[in-house]
Amino acid sequence: MPFDFGALRRTPDVEGPGLEASDAADRLILDEAAALIATAGPGEVVVVDDAYGALALAAAAAGARGIRVHQDLVTGERALAQNAARLGLADAVTAAPLAPELVADARLVLLRLPRALDRLDEVAELVAAHAHPEVVVVAGGRIKHMSLAMNEVLRRRFARLDVSHARQKSRVLIAREPGGTSSTASTGADWPRRAHHAELSLTVVAHGGVFAGTGVDIGTRFLLDQLADAVPDAATAVDLACGSGVVAAWLARARPALEVTATDRSAAAAASARLTAEANGVADRVHVTRADGLEGLADASERLIVLNPPFHSDAAISTGIAAHLFADAARVLAPGGELWCVWNSHLRYRPVLERVVGPTGQIARNAKFTVTASRRAA
Repeated sequence: MPFDFGALRRTPDVEGPGLEASDAADRLILDEAAALIATAGPGEVVVVDDAYGALALAAAAAGARGIRVHQDLVTGERALAQNAARLGLADAVTAAPLAPELVADARLVLLRLPRALDRLDEVAELVAAHAHPEVVVVAGGRIKHMSLAMNEVLRRRFARLDVSHARQKSRVLIAREPGGTSSTASTGADWPRRAHHAELSLTVVAHGGVFAGTGVDIGTRFLLDQLADAVPDAATAVDLACGSGVVAAWLARARPALEVTATDRSAAAAASARLTAEANGVADRVHVTRADGLEGLADASERLIVLNPPFHSDAAISTGIAAHLFADAARVLAPGGELWCVWNSHLRYRPVLERVVGPTGQIARNAKFTVTASRRAA
């Protein structure tokens, strides 16, 4: 019986008309890998960056067992678990971190191609170094989000690369024979990466796919320039949607008594933030969690939250992500507490901040960015 993709749900991610839990790229990946799935033994199939479980659960429905799955976003991980339980396939899949044990001895890796080439490189490096020598990587995506550079990234790690025919605006890349052209493919890992920024006295460590990588984006730099006056007597602070942990590490360095919570829904971001804190000697005061917003923090518990909100959801620009984070900040802020936020000025977030959080004042503005402080009503 064909797998019922319509039975999948996106929850706890946003549900709504036109928002599907699977797409044509998922189905093409599965069709290209069907023969390999059918012959795979227990524990030989690995799935990476499956949005809501379409790849892993369709493979399980086809008979694969012991499927190891890594999803960067905690919301995707939870959606897959809920879908698996509802479809009676929970015993077939296991979540795992992006580490050697995820891909050890794997013969088949199903991968949704990430938009970030460095994310693809880190995954390909891991598979080439630790999977079975006969591993096959079946990686697919929507053609509008793919580039020829992806082929070159995979060729760095694998000696053979085949490209499928296009179908329903989707395409699959099939990589075999670990080795490729990269000198690190067999001699050692080059992820995560690090860079020192002398002007900030800060070292940034980043896994592939984290926003800005080992750099410090211009919006964050503009925010850091203003933070000296942000609730100066606060004993704790929160770096919401922390990315590589630049703001959290900077705050902890600038205020030696401050305890900082850094949170991000991305596993790569959370891992990077921990490493950035360690690299800057503040790991004892920067506490990193992978979470959906501020779900781990109590209502009215924090006097300072700092946020550089993302405005991309996969390929789409969306202000809904920021609105969700603003609402979470409003819940967690103590009376009189402040949300300090930097945002692209054209997005005009100030009315939303006023409505959701409270009175909002402009701290600084330049040609591209605005920094605001929003105070929670007492």
